[in-house]
Amino acid sequence: MPALKKYYLLTFICLFSICFCSNAQINPVAGAAETTLNTIIDSIAAAAIADTAHPQRPHFKIGQIVITGNKKTKSYYIERELPFKKGDSMQLPQIVEKFKSAREWLMNTRLFNDVVVSLKSFRGYDVDIAIDVKERWYIFPIPFFKPIDRNVSAWASKGYSLDRVNYGLKFTYYNFTGRNDKLRLWVVSGYTRQIQLQYEQPYADKSLKHGFGAGFVYSAFKEVNTGTLNNEQRFINADTISYAGRFLNETWSLFGTYNYRPALRTKHAVRLALNFSRVDSAVLVENPKFFNNGKETILYPEFSYAGNYMNVDYAPYPLRGFMADFGFVKKGINKNMNLWEFAASASYSKPLGAKFYYNIAGNGTIKLPFNQPFYNLRLLGYRDFYLRGLEKYVIDGVVGGLIKNTLRKEVLNTHIPIPFFKTRSHDKLPLRIYVKTYTDWGIVHNPVFKTNSLTDKFLYTGGFGIDVVTLYDLVLRFEYSYNQLGERGFFFHVKNDF
Repeated sequence: MPALKKYYLLTFICLFSICFCSNAQINPVAGAAETTLNTIIDSIAAAAIADTAHPQRPHFKIGQIVITGNKKTKSYYIERELPFKKGDSMQLPQIVEKFKSAREWLMNTRLFNDVVVSLKSFRGYDVDIAIDVKERWYIFPIPFFKPIDRNVSAWASKGYSLDRVNYGLKFTYYNFTGRNDKLRLWVVSGYTRQIQLQYEQPYADKSLKHGFGAGFVYSAFKEVNTGTLNNEQRFINADTISYAGRFLNETWSLFGTYNYRPALRTKHAVRLALNFSRVDSAVLVENPKFFNNGKETILYPEFSYAGNYMNVDYAPYPLRGFMADFGFVKKGINKNMNLWEFAASASYSKPLGAKFYYNIAGNGTIKLPFNQPFYNLRLLGYRDFYLRGLEKYVIDGVVGGLIKNTLRKEVLNTHIPIPFFKTRSHDKLPLRIYVKTYTDWGIVHNPVFKTNSLTDKFLYTGGFGIDVVTLYDLVLRFEYSYNQLGERGFFFHVKNDF
């Protein structure tokens, strides 16, 4: 029966995400955390009254840290994520703040559905801490079904054709050894083909500061984006040029990573890779500048560095705090592939009161030298680098930036009981709903390919919508947007990591 219940809930989650696989969780209802903090404050206030007889001892010392609920996750890994340790001494207001931060950091590991950090007991001026966690499921053998297009809007423009989907199996084992490591095996077929094997161990040493990763990815494509025309991708398809069943582009990559996390808020990662890419001669007929020097095959090394700073309440959907990413990539060492790419992004979120929240986020990228082949020019319109309201367009270039402004209002924050599923960690479906309004600005510079009207122009969009945040970090975005071209329409996005 437990296995059947687990299957039913997984099926429910998959259907709820409109067949788009995702990796997610939600911040639980704030009431539970607030109740815990109120209890702490009352207890501390009582202790503070007793403390008046000893004004020379204004600090409390952290005593025992008792962790419960972690069947898979190592206790020492949980302690590594805490902003305090046994023996620390701090003032009374700091204890409250540290409890709040501890819960946020543990939730941001994406290992738990819920975390409660509470006061266990006072022993004079020693404070014992209780941490209770509800672990997620960590093994996900999930059937995979996803359109090949950039987003739902791009797929809709192709008539929601089932011929333009990929399917297969994505097996991911999160928290493989209990230290937030990950084992991934993906086998995808359909319109494209992909095989991926990857292992990530972010905490490999005793200090839990150093980690590593390694992997291999192979991909093959029947359809290749050979250029951009009227700000939209132009494709060449094997089936339409009498190459039925033939792959027009094949790539593989072998890579290794080194991770360093010196403190709670900061991470560093270095990646080394060897990449190979091949295109059919039919691709070069459409665009001789697809690769440098009219090459059909390129083999090149890649080196990259990425840094991350995070101090937010809930990383998948922050309402308070600041986070930033920055780094660079060096691809190739000769004229066949020569690219330096520098990128940075940042997000700041602030509560305004009455359950209103403001967020401003920015991204910027520069690619050097400017004279790059089409293969290296993808910029605005791909992944999360887009303006809301311009989803159906892409803008290639070597320099680009955008700013997004969003005002949100929380209208629902609750848990929905799951009557057919009775387990300690998955007995309720958390649900938060926000209404929002937004405006985005951006610009892209392309000195090489200047045939598209949105290049080198100030871009702006706006709109309003609804965000739904639920189990396993799943964020659904329903948006009605307009742009400077006078166009408007409904757009749907799924934020996920699977």
